[in-house]
Amino acid sequence: MTRKYLFAGFGGQGLLFSGKVLAYKGLIEDKNVSWLPSYGPEMRGGTASCGVTISDGPIGAPIVLEPDVLVAMNLPSLDKYEEKVVPGGYIFVDSSLIERKVKRSDVKVFYVPATKLAGENGSSALANMILVGKLLKELGDYNADSVDKALGKCISARHADMLELNRRMMEIGRDF
Repeated sequence: MTRKYLFAGFGGQGLLFSGKVLAYKGLIEDKNVSWLPSYGPEMRGGTASCGVTISDGPIGAPIVLEPDVLVAMNLPSLDKYEEKVVPGGYIFVDSSLIERKVKRSDVKVFYVPATKLAGENGSSALANMILVGKLLKELGDYNADSVDKALGKCISARHADMLELNRRMMEIGRDF
């Protein structure tokens, strides 16, 4: 089985980190993985996206053109990528930042007020992790052990104090 993910939004929303956590989770579970970040020239506030492919078999190309799963954290990203999601795919929308509804009826859509929930629970900068927790739950792929190990790989020793907060944000998303 192969699943392609696309995380999209503004730079600074943790999209690349979200993809990295998902990619490490796949590696920990002995899957083949590709992780391909893409961002504009601006460091923060410019457009950013991250494609992740996780597969039981070889991955032919790292570019995610037709995602099975889209995580949209701003309106321009939803506008740009909504039509590219495969029929039967999933779209996760940060409804704190995006007011419009998805136009398609052939995909499963989840509206999660991730930025609002993250702010209410200690850090609005971790809305991305709420969305990752939600998508893993909805895809039937939330494995607490793998999630913990992936977070441990992605969070540097310098930011070790953020491990528990990231874990909690993923659990909030899982339980939403």
